[in-house]
Amino acid sequence: MKDLARIFKALADETRLAMLAMILRHGELCVCDFENVLAVTQSKASRHLRYLLNAGILADRREGVWVYYRLADDFNRHREALRAALDQTLDSPERQELDERLQAWRRQKACPTPSCG
Repeated sequence: MKDLARIFKALADETRLAMLAMILRHGELCVCDFENVLAVTQSKASRHLRYLLNAGILADRREGVWVYYRLADDFNRHREALRAALDQTLDSPERQELDERLQAWRRQKACPTPSCG
């Protein structure tokens, strides 16, 4: 019962729901992706992601200075149920805006100077 309560507490935040929706739609993402798409500081993004990690919803891996987050293996069996619930919670324009921001950020990250665009 405590595990379930911890999961629901972790999901009881708009920022964490947006982060989870992004991971469910796009797979593994870096902290910098959340910073830029959600317009939050690195410390705020990391704090929210750590909350999801501690609840057992996400897993992480470090690559250099960056930490990447993905759905935890134990949570993969709930992937479709979570995605369906979040798709109903986030309206289509909100989901589309997150997707567009992530795509724009990925383009910028891949080509940081105006000359290569």
